Amino acid sequence: MLFADKIRSLREERKMLQRELAAALSIDTPMYSRIERGERPIKREQIKILADILCIDKSELLKLWLADQVSALLNGEEDIINDVLDIAKSGMGNMKEKKKHTFIDLFAGCGGLSLGMEHAGFYPIFFNEIMPAFASTYLFNRNIPNGHYYIGDINKLNEDISSYEYIWKDIKGGVDLVCGGPPCQGFSMANRQRIINDPRNNLYKAYLQFLQNVRPKFFVMENVKGMAQRIPEIKEDFIRYLGEDYRIDYRLLKAQDFGVPQNRERLVLIGNRMGIDPNDIFKSIESKKRTAFALRDALVGLPHLEARKEKNKGELEELSTGLTERDFEYIENEFYHFINGRRKITKLYNHKNRYNNPRDIEIYTRLPQGANSLHESIQDIMPYKNRNGIFKDKYFKLDETQICKTITSHMKFDCNMYIHPWESRGLSPREAARIQTFPDDYVLKGAQNQWYAQVGNAVPVKLAEAIGTSIMEFLK
Repeated sequence: MLFADKIRSLREERKMLQRELAAALSIDTPMYSRIERGERPIKREQIKILADILCIDKSELLKLWLADQVSALLNGEEDIINDVLDIAKSGMGNMKEKKKHTFIDLFAGCGGLSLGMEHAGFYPIFFNEIMPAFASTYLFNRNIPNGHYYIGDINKLNEDISSYEYIWKDIKGGVDLVCGGPPCQGFSMANRQRIINDPRNNLYKAYLQFLQNVRPKFFVMENVKGMAQRIPEIKEDFIRYLGEDYRIDYRLLKAQDFGVPQNRERLVLIGNRMGIDPNDIFKSIESKKRTAFALRDALVGLPHLEARKEKNKGELEELSTGLTERDFEYIENEFYHFINGRRKITKLYNHKNRYNNPRDIEIYTRLPQGANSLHESIQDIMPYKNRNGIFKDKYFKLDETQICKTITSHMKFDCNMYIHPWESRGLSPREAARIQTFPDDYVLKGAQNQWYAQVGNAVPVKLAEAIGTSIMEFLK
């Protein structure tokens, strides 16, 4: 039971839950528990998965597994078995731990950018988020040690940065990556005030201050595409805070170019102090492009929902209008494996509809796919009729054959711009999360309107993964 004893001790050292490793192996928790007790054999191909998750050398873990196999074959040959076990045990104390490539996520939200980086092989050591509900989602889906996060204003974090430096000060070579997307309102070309001095951009300045304090090997800043208009100034600001050590460049990246079924364009700025040409990193990112899934791929197979017809009843759990959690068997199509990998998901989370008044439900029903507020089918009941040109997308019915329009936090107010293609309702939070390429077992916490806000503010997981995987290539 050398193998079983070792993986149990490693899991406990890393403060991981059995269900996390079970999910990675695409088995249920009771079955995984039997593996740790030595009651169930593990497949050889599953060893690499465990080694990656536990951050240890695969070959060393394989030796223990083989020792157990040999012991089973030599049942009754105690003398030989003891020799084999002695040999295996001698290597246990020298088991090499794989280098953890560390990252810090600022303005972390519910963790879309972080999750992509984790899929790429990065290990989160610290995060900052000001919204408690967003942070609760981040923490629920990960094992983050107490004290390794700051829930609050990043400016306050910078003021008390010395209280957190113990987390990263002893990391050889420093933190590998810091990433984040500071909200910035001062990017208008009409705004003649320098970005760094614009009082609306205090969070942008705070991001630079954090980088100045931590000095990671790499950093990633993502933001709205309008930021590209001010790149020369932005680069100057980074030099002002970080000096000439960092090489910096940017690209406008489209999420749909990386499989995401959504029209979402973001500016991504990457810098490093390793002497690497950022253009090489972006070339690597570009090499990971693939055809986008259609909206239908993300929605097909999920349960039918009806619009909720009672106000202020979001806490109700009803099969007709949706549940926070339920047992569910997914259709394992290509999109399912795109967002979930090889894992078997048996629960459906956050698939609930919101309240809609009778007029909105009628509009949802009448509109054909791809049509907006100007469509003739709804003119007799359309609100703001005299201003339809202004509110042409007040209502928009998504087209299942196309990619979705950009998912935004506005969904927390209503989903009139995100009408389900074949049902008379808006998208559910789970459907929005799928469009953002969150895996199906990523649970959203807080109130239902906060589920929408969290998903709408997130970076698509698969876009983040492409960025993280490319940076990782230059760290190995």
